[in-house]
Amino acid sequence: MMPKTIGFPISHKENENRRAIIPDHVKKIAHPEQLYFERGYGSVLGISDEEYAQYGCQIVSHEEVLTKEIICDPKIGDADYLELLQNQTVFGWLHATQNRDITDKLIQGNLTAYAWEKMFYKGRHVFWRNNELAGEAAVMHAFQCFGCMPYETNVAVIGRGNTARGAIKVLNMLGANVQQYDRKMEELLRDEIGNYDVIVNCVLWDVMRKDHIIYRADLKRMKKNAMIVDVSCDRHGGIETSEPTTIEKPIYFVDGILHYAVDHTPSLFHKTFTRNNSGVIWQYLNELQNEPCGLVLREAQIMEKGRIIDPEIIEYQGR
Repeated sequence: MMPKTIGFPISHKENENRRAIIPDHVKKIAHPEQLYFERGYGSVLGISDEEYAQYGCQIVSHEEVLTKEIICDPKIGDADYLELLQNQTVFGWLHATQNRDITDKLIQGNLTAYAWEKMFYKGRHVFWRNNELAGEAAVMHAFQCFGCMPYETNVAVIGRGNTARGAIKVLNMLGANVQQYDRKMEELLRDEIGNYDVIVNCVLWDVMRKDHIIYRADLKRMKKNAMIVDVSCDRHGGIETSEPTTIEKPIYFVDGILHYAVDHTPSLFHKTFTRNNSGVIWQYLNELQNEPCGLVLREAQIMEKGRIIDPEIIEYQGR
């Protein structure tokens, strides 16, 4: 069986500078000659096309990249080309469960899809470092928007996963007074909501839940000019008033409370992300290219030639 071709396009998402793989790890791919990179792919990282080409990779146009059998793009669920793909495989963050329009595009394109958010190895998310970085980056960016140094604030962090760990690490380093809450303490948080200048939500929202951790009515009991940092940024999820924002326009106000809900904060530190991501992903690119795929990828597959195979999507979207 011939190894499959893999295309690496440059994302057109606003301020999305993360890349899937760097030359240090390309050289570990069994068939680098079957990797196709868009011209200028690594320029934002200070990596030239020649550094990819020296390992046999192909440097081509955006249009040619999109013709390959597998398309790998970190934020592929938000890609402006997704509906142009036909009978191919996509590999990246998709978040199709929460976004019916993404699922529709996958179905219409007869696509096979492997979702990075579904990739776990022995219970730990393969991209745990990205999740941690999301918390770190969100705190650093949000406090710039807030106009206060963390050491002046009392902060509540909701969650006990990788994202919360990253947020708490930076908050502690910058001197904030931090209190952590888990899912069992949601009611307690609402009781104590007036104690905090900043609330950081890091809970991956259960799409089957119809309630919220913080309701709009709770905002009236928060401190004047307080801030909510919704790192999870699930639209009307854990935070009822949450609407995903962008790096260019990261904040908005509801009832006097500043909301920060940028949906791709690791891109703020795209070099750090890419180095870590590349060291993880090369082995899975090898599997996709050469088959068979191992357990991690098999369990992360959400779509097979336009047919939904992820039970969570079927249940949530009523397919």
